[in-house]
Amino acid sequence: MNTVQPIRDKGKIEDIKSVLLKKGYRDYILFVLGINTGLRVGDMLRLKVDDVKGTHICIKEAKTGKQKRFFINPRLAQELARYTSGMSGYLFPSRGSDKPITRIQAYRILNHAADYCGLSEIGTHTMRKTFGYWHYKQHKDVAMLQEIFNHSSPSITLRYIGINGDMIDDTIKDFYL
Repeated sequence: MNTVQPIRDKGKIEDIKSVLLKKGYRDYILFVLGINTGLRVGDMLRLKVDDVKGTHICIKEAKTGKQKRFFINPRLAQELARYTSGMSGYLFPSRGSDKPITRIQAYRILNHAADYCGLSEIGTHTMRKTFGYWHYKQHKDVAMLQEIFNHSSPSITLRYIGINGDMIDDTIKDFYL
């Protein structure tokens, strides 16, 4: 399995949003929810419209089996309200079905947009890693991010979001013997 990376360029994030919005609001919201909550794609695909109507998303994580509560900030709540107006059932319904899109379809959606924007090393986990990367860059609180991700140590969290790689690259950038 190939390792995916966070999107480290806010301009590229906006480019992907733009590409997805042109394709459809569902695909745009999938990406926006992923990069603003850090939820795993499997957990997002199981969400129903009623799950995002309040101030928090409360789920039982499929991977860990743990209960998790994610705050929906006001800007994300506004986007979700606009998207879900008049909707019921799954948050990300498959066209012509009462089931949600699959992980494979979510991957295709994101990969198509990434290709169009010239990005590589992108997958469904990129959304979660992008959330973590930018959360860390803004707050510099690895302990909080470790808690959000349910990681066992800060070093795992930093490696997961690609910060360790960035720090290593920075130490070698001006190093020459």
